[in-house]
Amino acid sequence: MKKYRCIWMLTFMLVLVGNSVTGKGKDKGPFPVPLGDPFILLHEGTYYAYGTHSDKGIEVYVSDNLKTWSRPAQLPDGLALNKEDVWADRWFWAPEVYLVNGTFYMYYSADEHICVATSKSPLGPFKQEKKEPMIADEKCIDNSLFIDDDGKPYLFFDRFNDGLNIWVAELTDDLLQIKRETMRPCIHVSQPWEMIWPRVNEGAFVMKHEGMYYMTYSANSYESPFYGIGCATATDVNGPWTKYEHNPLLQCPGDLVGVGHSAMFRDKKGQLRIVFHAHKDKEAIHPRGMYIGKVKFRKQKGSSEQAMYIDPEYITPVLKK
Repeated sequence: MKKYRCIWMLTFMLVLVGNSVTGKGKDKGPFPVPLGDPFILLHEGTYYAYGTHSDKGIEVYVSDNLKTWSRPAQLPDGLALNKEDVWADRWFWAPEVYLVNGTFYMYYSADEHICVATSKSPLGPFKQEKKEPMIADEKCIDNSLFIDDDGKPYLFFDRFNDGLNIWVAELTDDLLQIKRETMRPCIHVSQPWEMIWPRVNEGAFVMKHEGMYYMTYSANSYESPFYGIGCATATDVNGPWTKYEHNPLLQCPGDLVGVGHSAMFRDKKGQLRIVFHAHKDKEAIHPRGMYIGKVKFRKQKGSSEQAMYIDPEYITPVLKK
């Protein structure tokens, strides 16, 4: 393992040569929707994509077919969430938007704290009545909502202890506050493929399928070409969570590198999809682009249990000119 890890690290260092972290690189034709940490919401026949990109807040793009996207005509600046309307003034990352009882909730990170804002429209404006993070005294990122079959809401998020690792907590009925006493750990770095650099398990997304809880997550630094997506399962939302032995489920598909921070949704035909980002290209990280694949379940050899897998084929959404 040490031999291969050294090769990976050498490759990683070569990729970073030439200021690639700052996004400098050759343009190679049409570029996909420029969102890192992407999330897609389907609402009333329209797809809405949110993600990390702007230093002024959270952008949104719209589409009717997942392939071509545009900025909403109603939003000249493209912002569904403006930093003037919420706590913090920098580092707006990893938004996820959910419609619950007629209100849209956006869970996101700002200045390395987890936050939530609300709106009556998927286009925003998303605002906070109280401009504050969900946990004020601790840095956390990548919060993701999960509501179980019994209606109980949970929040999955990353804590900065022993690297980045994933925790879960119950939410109050208004979906705005964490019940601190219910916080418990889910997964941390534990598999060889996750140990390239640094210690990262992040970007959790949880769904339930035939009584089993499935958590997709990302490992390694987002800057690494070997950023990838793994899966863990549990029979209880609070765990214990068991990672697939055959992880990662997606890493360097096709010509893409730096693949990760995913979320799942169903398209208009009911197909389970996964949206994720990748580096701009093999020479430059930024701006990251949004890609969309398919998620399926199949029985494992020698077992009656189903396993999640991600189709290595993907589509590259593009912006309308």
